[in-house]
Amino acid sequence: MLKKIFAIFMRDVKVNSRDFLALYILVVPILFGFGIKFLAPSVNDTTVSLALLDGDNPEMAAYLEQFAKIELFDDVASVRQRLERRDNIVAILPEGNGYFIQTQGNEPEPVVEMAKALNSFWELDMDVAETTAVIETFGRTEPPLKKLLVNMAVLFTSVLGGMIIAINIVEEKADNTISAINVSTLPRTGFILGKSIIGMFLAVYGAIAILWITGFSNVNLGQITLAIVSVTLLSILVGFIEGINNDDVMNAAAGIKLLFLPLAAAAAAAELLSKQWQILFYWIPFYWSYKGNDAILSYSATWPQIISYTAIVLVLCGAVYYFLAPKIQKGLA
Repeated sequence: MLKKIFAIFMRDVKVNSRDFLALYILVVPILFGFGIKFLAPSVNDTTVSLALLDGDNPEMAAYLEQFAKIELFDDVASVRQRLERRDNIVAILPEGNGYFIQTQGNEPEPVVEMAKALNSFWELDMDVAETTAVIETFGRTEPPLKKLLVNMAVLFTSVLGGMIIAINIVEEKADNTISAINVSTLPRTGFILGKSIIGMFLAVYGAIAILWITGFSNVNLGQITLAIVSVTLLSILVGFIEGINNDDVMNAAAGIKLLFLPLAAAAAAAELLSKQWQILFYWIPFYWSYKGNDAILSYSATWPQIISYTAIVLVLCGAVYYFLAPKIQKGLA
C-alpha cells in the first residue's frame, strides 16, 4: 500500500509542475522568505547612517562603525550625490584639522544630533568601555517585527498546503479519477494519505525555506517541524472539504483563504491582547501554533512546552476531523 500512496504523491508532483497556480503556490514560501529578508529590519540595523571619504581616516571609520552604518565614497562629489537621495544619511567630511557635518537639510533632528555626538566622541577619544550606562534587556534576541513576519509566513505555508490539496482534488474530479478508487485495491484512507503528502510537504519545505532565507536556520528544526505538521492537519482537512464541494479551482482556493481570518485573529490576539482576553482565542489551533513558533524563533522554547502546544493543536484538529471525516468519506464515494 505504501508504494501506491507514494505513487499518488508523485502524480501530484508531476501534475502540479505543469499547472501555473499550483506551481506558484509551491514557490510562494521562497517569495515570502526573500520579501521578509529585504523588508524587515535586521537586529543590527541602526537609525543613523554616515557617509565618509574612503581612505581619509580608517581609524575614524572603524570607530564610528560601532554605532552607525558607514558608507564610504571616493570623493566629496560622490558624498553629496548620495546625500541627495530620499533616505536619511549624514556626511562627516574633513575640513582643516577637523571635520564638519553636512546634511541635505530635511533629515530628522535626532539623526543629525546623533551624527554630531558621534563626531564629538571621536574627537574627544571617548571609548565604549568608559561608559557608566548599564544595558537591561527583556530577553528578546530577534527583532520583533522580523520574528512576527516569519511566524506569520510559516503559518501561511500550512494554509497553502491545504490549498494545493483542494486544487488537486478538483483536478481529480475533472479527470474522473476519484471514481477509480472504488474499484481499486487502495482503500480510501490510503488515497487520503497519498493526497495529503503534497500538502504536508509544502508546509514543511516552505517553513524550512523561510527560516533559512530569513536567518533563522539555527532554530530547533525538530520543534518547528512538529509545530508545523500539527497545524497543517487542519488545513489538509479543510482542503479536502473544499476540493470535494467545488468543481472550480478558484472557488476551492477561495474557500481555503478563509483560514487566513482565524490565523490573523490568533496572531493579533497573541501580540496585542492581555492574557485575560486571549482565552477567547484558545479554540483556534493557529493561536497555539503561533505561541509555539514564537518561542522557537526566540530560541527559548523547551520540548515540554512545544509538545504541550502540539497536543492542544492535535486535540482541536481531532475535533474538526470528527465532524469533517464523514463528509470527506462521502465525497470520495
